Amino acid sequence: MKDGVNGVALGVFIFFFLAVTVMGFLAARWRKAENASLDEWGLGGRSFGTWVTWFLLGGDLYTAYTFVAVPAAIYAAGAAGFFAVPYTILVYPLIFTFLPRLWSVSHKHGYVTTSDFVRGRFGSKGLSLAVAVTGILATMPYIALQLVGIQAVLDVMGVGGGENTNWFIKDLPLLIAFAVLAAYTYSSGLRAPALIAFVKDGLIYLVIAVAIIYIPIKLGGFDDIFAGASEKFSAVNEAAGKPVAGLAPGAAGQWTYATLALGSALALFMYPHSITATLSSRSRNVIRRNTTILPLYSLMLGLLALLGFMAIAAGIKVDNGQLAIPQLFENMFPDWFAGVAFAAIGIGALVPAAIMSIAAANLFTRNIYKDFLKPDATPEQETKVSKLVSLLVKVGALAFVLTMDKTVAINFQLLGGIWILQTFPALVGGLFTRWFHRWALLAGWAVGMVYGTLAAYGVASPTQAHFGGSSKAIPGIGEIGYIGLTAFVLNVVVTVVLTFVLNAVKAPVGIDETSPSDYTADAGDPGVQVELPPATAGAPGGGH
Repeated sequence: MKDGVNGVALGVFIFFFLAVTVMGFLAARWRKAENASLDEWGLGGRSFGTWVTWFLLGGDLYTAYTFVAVPAAIYAAGAAGFFAVPYTILVYPLIFTFLPRLWSVSHKHGYVTTSDFVRGRFGSKGLSLAVAVTGILATMPYIALQLVGIQAVLDVMGVGGGENTNWFIKDLPLLIAFAVLAAYTYSSGLRAPALIAFVKDGLIYLVIAVAIIYIPIKLGGFDDIFAGASEKFSAVNEAAGKPVAGLAPGAAGQWTYATLALGSALALFMYPHSITATLSSRSRNVIRRNTTILPLYSLMLGLLALLGFMAIAAGIKVDNGQLAIPQLFENMFPDWFAGVAFAAIGIGALVPAAIMSIAAANLFTRNIYKDFLKPDATPEQETKVSKLVSLLVKVGALAFVLTMDKTVAINFQLLGGIWILQTFPALVGGLFTRWFHRWALLAGWAVGMVYGTLAAYGVASPTQAHFGGSSKAIPGIGEIGYIGLTAFVLNVVVTVVLTFVLNAVKAPVGIDETSPSDYTADAGDPGVQVELPPATAGAPGGGH
């Protein structure tokens, strides 16, 4: 590690940071509409085409978590960290089946969030509230993970001082980055991350292309890289009496690997930010095209994951695994290009953090504020509330980062995955069938949430007494598996059993405001227009 501040790298980082900040504020004028509806601020006017949507979804899904936490997991635990690669491969055939249906029905009825759809499909504000609260809860640690990514590159560049520095001075650069993010998100809404995503993805592809060629050349080739990783992982841990890890998951870890990959794939597009980016597109076909070209990012992710092995071969020694890849870049690249790499990570945090805060704010505004606090809210009031809540969400995420152990940043996101996966039956199930009873779905959600949270709370690690991981013994099987998937199975079982019971006793099923044709409607279809929710019908600026 270089002593002091890396001035050249910091200068390049600041240049790109200022450039995207300017873009973020200018985005307010990009495709600007006259009305002040939540569609405009929170969904970019539902106007994005194939390539804008592709960059937006890529910027949304492949984040600072990609750059920092995935290679860090491989650096620490070997090939088990590669679970992120198969789950991004599994997810695209899955979303091809349901995202176009969600876009169609949302376009037809003016839904802004998944909770809007759940309320309309099942006629249940209670179930809608549960989905909204879960989305907000799961998004908070995901935003925090992005801030951890920014903090990691700042630490490696020497900004903020050492561990003994006054906390305010140490965290001041992160606070400044947070303030800038909050300001342009408030001003420009979803248009800001959509525009910045072009720069973010361009930088990421550039850095990966250079890293995957340049670093192996400096380290003697991939033979030496894998040999170095194998040597480290084959070393026996004296406390445990077994090897540290492995270049491939051992027999004991295969259930964990498989369930984590499957559970993460099911959860990815349940996150509010994924749906927000999806609903911002202008047609059903845009979504279908994106499900076929987004796998290009999975290729990038596989190459990026190899950086964990490169960090081992390069002799990177860090107490905090999240610093391994930024430190690798500083050690291996010229200072100016290290600055480019740090900028890619930093911007890779800003784009998704902006989308996530907007998505969480939309959930609060539409499904808590409007449904329960002010049913007659005008579109202008909705937009104002959503802007304010997006700021509060970021403050909560910042507090999350500044008060919790950052060495286990990946567990922040995995914990959110446990929660958000419990909304799958209501959302995806509702897109294909009305058979599930609304009360059964709510009960299943509650069982999954309680089990998942308590199980995760009981997992300890060397650095945490609670929430130290996301895997635990699967009841009835005994194998170690992903808690989120176990909770999901319990959720589905409870939902199915109670649906049979409630249907048998003819419990009220609620009013379904959708029709079969809504799920295949497209923007260009004759007679297809956005319908306003009853509370806003006739309000000024209420539609487009």
